[in-house]
Amino acid sequence: MHARAVAATAVAILAAVTLLSPSSPARAGETGDATVIAHRGASAYAPENTLASIDKAAQLGFTWVENDVQRTKDGRLVVIHDDSLARTTNVEDVFPGRAPWKVKDFTAAEIARLDAGSWYSPAYAGTRVPTLEQYMRRVEHNHERLLLEIKNPELYPGIEQQTLKLLGNEGWLDQRHLGRLVVQSFSADSVRTVHELKPALTTAFLGKPPVAQLHAYARFADLVNPSYGSISAGYVSSVHAVTGPHGRRLGVFAWTVDDKVAAWQVVGYGVDGIITNKPDVVRAALRAN
Repeated sequence: MHARAVAATAVAILAAVTLLSPSSPARAGETGDATVIAHRGASAYAPENTLASIDKAAQLGFTWVENDVQRTKDGRLVVIHDDSLARTTNVEDVFPGRAPWKVKDFTAAEIARLDAGSWYSPAYAGTRVPTLEQYMRRVEHNHERLLLEIKNPELYPGIEQQTLKLLGNEGWLDQRHLGRLVVQSFSADSVRTVHELKPALTTAFLGKPPVAQLHAYARFADLVNPSYGSISAGYVSSVHAVTGPHGRRLGVFAWTVDDKVAAWQVVGYGVDGIITNKPDVVRAALRAN
């Protein structure tokens, strides 16, 4: 048992180191140039932020998936991008008198009644909005890694603590899983809170801080994840020149890259990861580059 524990710890440490290393060897669904992260799952091929979408990513051979977490009226965490249910479910048909159909105004049981697949394709009719528990168990089943975004934290006071509690209950805050998980947000305060609550966890800020402020962000964030159109080789180099809270250089994951030209561009800038709705397209482009 001791040998197994030592081996598990070694694997976790190696995963944490290779996550941010630009020279990491290629892994499943990745290339030697950059980690490829399936945005909201393989969302070009299945309804976003659903179990079907992360299953599709796994079928395509991708290790990393990204999702968005929000909170229901009765305090359950669910995986959905918008603060409204209208775009990706049939909530307007099921609950016609409850506009603007905000996630925070519906219970988990009500959301569980909604069809989150038909808007994308009839083939996905009946697909549901997953709870975060359901989602984490499927990620574990698929042997995937997760870039988890705390969405709209200003709407959900305490969501950072709640998310970490759930992750801990699901076994995702032990040494074996820490190298498979990154928590990010557009809110610097939210990222800082996560870092303070769980310092060992890898965290990321979504956005492009001014170069002069990178050292301040590096106190609580391991990665800076900007939109790909907002960056340059110079900016990426400036990020890489700063050391983050775990003694490693800051990393950069760029979003949302869905074509080969943009993939080549950001790899040329030196990014560490590419967040994409079409992970297979990005993988093919990088292998051909």
